[in-house]
Amino acid sequence: MEVSSRLYLAVYGTFLSLLLGYGSLGCLEEEKVGLLQLKASINHPNGTTLSSWGGEVGDCCRWENVACDNKTNRVIRLSLGSIRDFELGEWSLNASLLLPFQQLQILDLSRNELTGIQDLLRLKKLRVLDVEGNYLTTIPILSALPSLKVLDLGDNYINSSQLQGLKYLSRLEVLTLKGNNLMGGIPPIIATLRYLKSLSLCFNHLNGSLSMEGLCKLNLEELDLSGNGFEGSLPACLNNLTSLRLLDLSRNDFRGTIPSSLFSNLKSLEYISLSHNHFEGSIHFGSLFNDSRLEVFDLQSNNKDLKVETENPTWSFPLFQLKILQLSNCTLNWRVVPSFLLSQYDLRVVDLSYDNIIGGVPTWLLDKNTKLEYLSFRGNSLTGVLDLPSNSKHSHMRSLDFSSNCIHGELPPFIGSIFPRLEFLNLSGNALQGNIPSSMGDMEQLNSLDLSNNRLSGQLPEHMMMGCISLVFLKLSNNSLLGALPTKWNLTQLKYLFLDNNDFSGKISHGFFYSSSLQILDISYNSLTGQIPDWIGDFPALSTLSLSRNHFDGTVPTGFCKLNELRFLDLSYNKIGSTLPPCANLTNMEFLHLESNKLTGHIPHVLSEATSLVTLNLRDNTLSGPIPLWISSLSTLRVLLLKGNQLEDSIPLHLCQLKSIRILDLSHNHFSGTIPFCLDNITFGREAPLIDDTFITNVEARFYEFSIIRFPDSQLSVYTALGVNLALSSKSEEIEFITKSRSESYMGNILHFMSGLDLSGNELTGPIPPEIGNLSGIHTLNLSYNQLTGSIPQTFSNLKEIESLDLSHNRLTGQIPPQMVIELNFLTVFTVAHNNLSGKTPERKFQFATFEQSSYEGNPLLCGPPLERSCTPTCAPPAVKDNRENSSWEDIFLWSFGGSYGVAFLAIVAFLYLNSYYRELLFYFIGEHVPFLRLRG
Repeated sequence: MEVSSRLYLAVYGTFLSLLLGYGSLGCLEEEKVGLLQLKASINHPNGTTLSSWGGEVGDCCRWENVACDNKTNRVIRLSLGSIRDFELGEWSLNASLLLPFQQLQILDLSRNELTGIQDLLRLKKLRVLDVEGNYLTTIPILSALPSLKVLDLGDNYINSSQLQGLKYLSRLEVLTLKGNNLMGGIPPIIATLRYLKSLSLCFNHLNGSLSMEGLCKLNLEELDLSGNGFEGSLPACLNNLTSLRLLDLSRNDFRGTIPSSLFSNLKSLEYISLSHNHFEGSIHFGSLFNDSRLEVFDLQSNNKDLKVETENPTWSFPLFQLKILQLSNCTLNWRVVPSFLLSQYDLRVVDLSYDNIIGGVPTWLLDKNTKLEYLSFRGNSLTGVLDLPSNSKHSHMRSLDFSSNCIHGELPPFIGSIFPRLEFLNLSGNALQGNIPSSMGDMEQLNSLDLSNNRLSGQLPEHMMMGCISLVFLKLSNNSLLGALPTKWNLTQLKYLFLDNNDFSGKISHGFFYSSSLQILDISYNSLTGQIPDWIGDFPALSTLSLSRNHFDGTVPTGFCKLNELRFLDLSYNKIGSTLPPCANLTNMEFLHLESNKLTGHIPHVLSEATSLVTLNLRDNTLSGPIPLWISSLSTLRVLLLKGNQLEDSIPLHLCQLKSIRILDLSHNHFSGTIPFCLDNITFGREAPLIDDTFITNVEARFYEFSIIRFPDSQLSVYTALGVNLALSSKSEEIEFITKSRSESYMGNILHFMSGLDLSGNELTGPIPPEIGNLSGIHTLNLSYNQLTGSIPQTFSNLKEIESLDLSHNRLTGQIPPQMVIELNFLTVFTVAHNNLSGKTPERKFQFATFEQSSYEGNPLLCGPPLERSCTPTCAPPAVKDNRENSSWEDIFLWSFGGSYGVAFLAIVAFLYLNSYYRELLFYFIGEHVPFLRLRG
């Protein structure tokens, strides 16, 4: 009996131990099988994710991304966000694979390229469903999910008509629909979710006036409507949402004033963002001072119409302790750093950019707020020096921007140890002097450094070029830095380097070689010498290379043949000779500047492969021969500059196939023959310009954007996104073109509006084709210094957009078409000097009233003002009265002369008749000296 009892107790104890230890045996077998089937679906057809599932660990509760209940060991959470390999493409989940998990409470399937979920009806315990960042066009069937409290459908393709299923979620508390295709107003179905506390509809296509009657009846704590197109005034019923902790209405089109009652009524606000709207009027910051919970205030304006009163002598210090203050592009009432910041000691973000703030550099903000991560006073009028004690240390600071102010003096010598974790530093556009501190090299996490447009001098510190191992962006343009470029170089992450407009000398340092990830390299406007090194081709990602205005000589190295990604190349104003290497890969080239070098021979045939060219500038070389036939294949060409070479032959007809040309300069060559009549096939701006990124050398408008603080305890994914502006390109596409009798520089988007044709300084003959008058959009036309004949075409009155017209120094004849006076309303420069024109000068009215004598001189048969040559004869015929008076005097003169002659003749006859001696003497004289009378006698 005793033995039997003992055996019973032993067996019972063992059974009880097994029973009590059930929970430690691991997950259920059916759920383990279900997880493996789910893994197979996720990895279909050949993915490798979730490698621990089904491995050595048998307990599926210990598998990655799985959580089980501590008592029942049933799976209660599956965290499968971003788990599917993207290269596997889209994925449609058969929700029957989830049926084994009857106790599942949290399901995260976000960012998996999911296109659909067929059925979730049996997951009755599900409380959280996250399918954010997929390709869903419809929402899952939700009618049997009574426990669902959190639903994240953000960043999918769901439209408003798909939301009717939300009516079954009677206990839903958090709804995220950001980044979908919702249009119109706020879907009415949302107002029926009476337990809703957090709602995000940001970055949809919602628009119109914001109607919130339904939402204002809910007990919302978080509301995010940012990034839509709402307009008009803020709805008055916002004042009813007294439980609001978070309100984000940024990036809309709200206008009018911000009602002061918004802040006085919503006492629970911790986060408020009204940035990037079109508010006007004024806002009193003092109305927030009694809100002790406020941590985030974001009011970045789109204009200067919003006046913010930050200073008032009657105000006391606020009760709040801000973490984030963004108040940029506003008008502050005293133009000073807000004095209430003196009482703030927990700041993480301060952005007071473009507020016209004056005074000294507020370094005291750094001393009071040791957790400060982001500080920007960009675009103000701060003066003084950047005074930072050498013993101070701000290890939390990630971004510091004092660019575009009036700060002078030298940089703190220990700046690198003061900000050891700085990632972004922008001090450009000031008046800083002296050397770049060597301690910059202590900033191992520095990602972007911009010290451009200052007065810095000295050499580049070697420690900086070796120590800033994380540097991606370095811009030192427009300073007075000098000396040779460093040979020791450890900037292996560098992608964007701007050293232009300095005084660097010597050869290109081999140190560049270690920055093999370079995409933009600009060392133009320096005094570098020698040949361009062949290893320049060892930058496979290089897209922009500018070496212009140095003293490089030799030839273009064959290393260029490896630069397959090159889009922008500027070697202008050097002494580079010969031609381009035939192996050069110009497939992606868009902007090519080789002007003012020593290129010889024909236009390089390798350019025929540059079918993406927008600008081809070969000005001022010694190229010869004709314009090749293959140039007609460059269909994207907008600017062709061949001025100042020795090109010859006639202007070819195939040039007319370049229909997209806006600026064509063939001046000062040896072209002969006639002007092609087909030039009117080229648009020359005849069509309305399409403003795009054609003339922008950095196609991607890059800026860094990073989150510093996620809003604490928020059910939504609300955080502070901070933009860091990087001017990637030191200049946009720029060309020089003579217009209005002077050389002008046209840059960036201005080129969309400029058009011109310059054929001056050649040997062209024949008449001007009337078809040239069809270039109705052209702004500049220069045909001067040729041998053109014939008349000015009447069609020139069609050049309605022209601003500069030069036909001087030719052999043109005929009259100047008078219709030009009426039609050419934008003409500011006009000259036909030194031709053979005749007739009267154009009537002096409208634009033609401004042209002086120099516009018409050198035409002997041309008359009229402003010339001194009158079109009327200088001696006018006498009047009738004067003719009669002159005639009577002539009659008197004739009668008196005749009478006197007759009297004298009769007196001589009488004298001879009476005196015989003289009569015989006269006859003797006649006989001796008049033979005819003598013979006859």
